[in-house]
Amino acid sequence: MTARMSLMSHLVELRARLVKSVVAVAVGSVVGFIFYRDILNLLAKPYEGATDQPLAFFQPTEPFSLALRVALFGGVIIASPVIIYQIWRFLGPALTKRERRYVYPLSGVMALLFIAGITLGYYTLPLALRVLFSFAGDLLQETVGVNFYFSFAMRFLLAFGVAFQFPVFLFAAAALGLVTSQGLRDQRRWAVVFVVVTAALMTPGGDPITLLMLSTPMYLLYEMSILSIRFILKR
Repeated sequence: MTARMSLMSHLVELRARLVKSVVAVAVGSVVGFIFYRDILNLLAKPYEGATDQPLAFFQPTEPFSLALRVALFGGVIIASPVIIYQIWRFLGPALTKRERRYVYPLSGVMALLFIAGITLGYYTLPLALRVLFSFAGDLLQETVGVNFYFSFAMRFLLAFGVAFQFPVFLFAAAALGLVTSQGLRDQRRWAVVFVVVTAALMTPGGDPITLLMLSTPMYLLYEMSILSIRFILKR
C-alpha cells in the first residue's frame, strides 16, 4: 500500500511539473507569436547571408503554419528556464539535503548554457550553409522552401543548445558520487570519441565545419566540468 501511494504521489508530482512546463511553453508561445516576424527575420538572416536570396514558399498555408511553428520554437526558448527548474524540482525528493543545494545553481547554469549553445549555433549556421551549398557548384540553384529551412535551422540550434547541457550532467553525476574528476581525466581519450560521435549525430547538416564548431566547445566544457568537480565538489 505504501509503495502504491508512493508511486501515485510521484505520478501526481510529475503531472504537476508537466502542467507547469506546458503552461510556461504556452505563455512563451503567445509571446513568440506576437514577435514571430522578428524571430522569423532573425532566423532567415543566416540563409539570406549565405545565398543573397529570400526564402520561398510553395503552398498558401505555409506562412501561417510557419508562424505557429516559429511561435512554438520561441515559446520553448523562453520557457527553457522554467522547464529546467521543473525537471530539477521533480528529481529533488531523490536527492539528499546536500545535493539539493545545487538545484538552483544548476538550473541557472543549464539555462545559461542552453542560451549560449543556441547563440553559438546561430553564428555557426551561415558558415554551415555556405559549406553545404558549395557542393551544388554551378549546376544547381538554391531554392529552399521556407518550411524545410526552418525545420533545419531549428534542429540545428536546438542541437547546440542541448549539447551544451553536457557539463551539467557530468557535474550532477559527480554530486551523486557516480564519477570523479580523476576518473574523467583518465577517460579523456574516450571523451574525445564520445564528443565527436555525439556532435556528428546531433548536427542535421553532417558537414565537417559544423562538427568541428560543436565538438570543440563540447570538449572545452568537458575540461571545465573536471575543474568544477575538482574545486567545487572536492572530488
